Amino acid sequence: MGVLSARFRERLRAGPPLLLDAAMGTELQRRETNTALPLWSARPLVEDPEIVWTIHGDEVAAGADIITADTFRTHARSLAKAGLGERAAELSALAVRLAHLAAATPGREVFVAGSLSPLEDCYRPDLVPDDGSLAREHGAQARFLAEAGVDLILCETHNTIREAAAAGRAAKATGLPVVVSLVTDGAGRLLSGEPIEDAAAALAPLELDALGVNCVPAGRLAGDLARLAAAWPGRPLVAYGNLGLPADGPGWRFAEELSPEDYAREARGWIDLGARIVGGCCGTTPDHTRAIRESIPLSLRERG
Repeated sequence: MGVLSARFRERLRAGPPLLLDAAMGTELQRRETNTALPLWSARPLVEDPEIVWTIHGDEVAAGADIITADTFRTHARSLAKAGLGERAAELSALAVRLAHLAAATPGREVFVAGSLSPLEDCYRPDLVPDDGSLAREHGAQARFLAEAGVDLILCETHNTIREAAAAGRAAKATGLPVVVSLVTDGAGRLLSGEPIEDAAAALAPLELDALGVNCVPAGRLAGDLARLAAAWPGRPLVAYGNLGLPADGPGWRFAEELSPEDYAREARGWIDLGARIVGGCCGTTPDHTRAIRESIPLSLRERG
């Protein structure tokens, strides 16, 4: 484990809350970059990597403490759907390198997270592969991320306990800090129908650095985060909501827009529930990151 990984754990423990960046895939879409499926956010790594670096730089300038490498769709299974499966290690390493280039800002300590996403569709729990495939493929991708030099692994948008646990185990095997985040229905259940409390109990033996909720409409995230806080007492939480729904074609439609200021108010509520890491998921922008950055000190003062 490197120096920045150790510093991440120290910051997570001692505070103040860490600010995660906003979305990559939908920001690429907003900037009219090609994000056609099945590659989605990985396509620019092949066609226009500079735009990925530019978005990371905008997030760092907006105040993000953690930027997430563009590895959400660089595992071999997703790339294989576009005939690029053999390039998983290469494209993952490129994504991490772009993130580190943006993070290297004088006078700032910015951590790089590697995204370890579901092997199939994050909104389709029925597509989750068998246990052997989960262990093998998440294990390979976690190793690619570690070898590329991420400071932590963010197992994000997992919709079943089974895959969240498999990804968490694979990430833990690298020795890096591990954060697991679940996508829920906004009513206390993962998209698989499993109660969020069951997920907390199942993941507790992994001794994760943080556990949370992401890619739920921001206005509906607090209820599930509160349930998770009750089931995961005294441990760090993570929260980052979305502003819409997945769609065919470009991949996203912005159906639940929130201004940066309104989104930041939601994020302050998540901090009050115990979130140690807050940020933005699909639909959010560097402006949302900046608004949260400005609101975090206020939230801390209010908490006394």
